Amino acid sequence: MEELLRTNDLVLISFAESLLREAGIETWIADQNMSIVEGSLGILPRRLMVPADRIEAARKLLDEAGIGAELSKDRK
Repeated sequence: MEELLRTNDLVLISFAESLLREAGIETWIADQNMSIVEGSLGILPRRLMVPADRIEAARKLLDEAGIGAELSKDRK
């Protein structure tokens, strides 16, 4: 799995995850349970992960959906 998106925005990560799943791209949200540790303050970002062999397709899909600017910078 590779990081596609890192954000504190729960709406954004939910939207991206929904788009990817509808396209048949497996997703996994890393650091989701850290909100329990931080007290649900939204300080720690969550990471949207996708299989390495689907990363380019996932990037293209999110770019076409208008949220390409939100993608993890180190992988762009």
